[in-house]
Amino acid sequence: MDSVPGVPCWVSLTVRDRRATEEFYSAVLGWSFVDSSLGTGFRTATREGAPVAGFNEAAVSWQLPVRWTVFFSADNADLACERISERGATVAVGPLRVGEGRAVMAADPHGAAFGLWQGELPRGWAVGAGHAPAWLQLHTSDAFAAALFYGEVLDWTKNPSHGVSYEEQQDEVHILVDGETVAGLRGGGVEAAPDPQRRTRWDVYFRATDIDAALAAVEKTGGTVISPVQHASHGRYATVRDPDGGLFSLLGP
Repeated sequence: MDSVPGVPCWVSLTVRDRRATEEFYSAVLGWSFVDSSLGTGFRTATREGAPVAGFNEAAVSWQLPVRWTVFFSADNADLACERISERGATVAVGPLRVGEGRAVMAADPHGAAFGLWQGELPRGWAVGAGHAPAWLQLHTSDAFAAALFYGEVLDWTKNPSHGVSYEEQQDEVHILVDGETVAGLRGGGVEAAPDPQRRTRWDVYFRATDIDAALAAVEKTGGTVISPVQHASHGRYATVRDPDGGLFSLLGP
């Protein structure tokens, strides 16, 4: 699959205890795991034979915190890193050769961690499709400022024919890929003043066929339910923490 610049192209979890973490996600979401072509320390979560997410032991080898990271495709990782630094953000790792591609770990000006990937993309993987994440959400103090930052770094445009675009909603900014909404940037700054107290992070939403059963499995296997189940137009959701400390959300009917 050819790289499409600016598209959310993968999600990956940095882990400390890989075996225990894999057992947790297998119980909660029914994932299986295989070795990744990226090399030692990398694994791929699959469901029904299709790739879902990456697991890597960078929390140990690169001394990174345990967290889910959203990766965006980049044609030129070096240029993207220059743009990140020019806009007051941080390049933490890279560009670093990983397998046949190049990876970057960075943080936006408000502190939300994200990644860049220059290289081949996993076939059939797309936000909202199959067992890939159903939704990506950036929690930030200023959604509009965040949209400008990511748009300038990743060459987003308001012309949908170019593949990636964004549009302002009442309380957030939506990212669209070929006209389909795949992520939201939520905060003050579209219709409200920026909130300096808001904790900034990218949140990854995975589908659960039975969200109540999935939440029960979270607690049974050593995880923690952070927020009660909430209702939204796209379903019911709740934020949880895995036993190693990784935060993510479950979305279901």
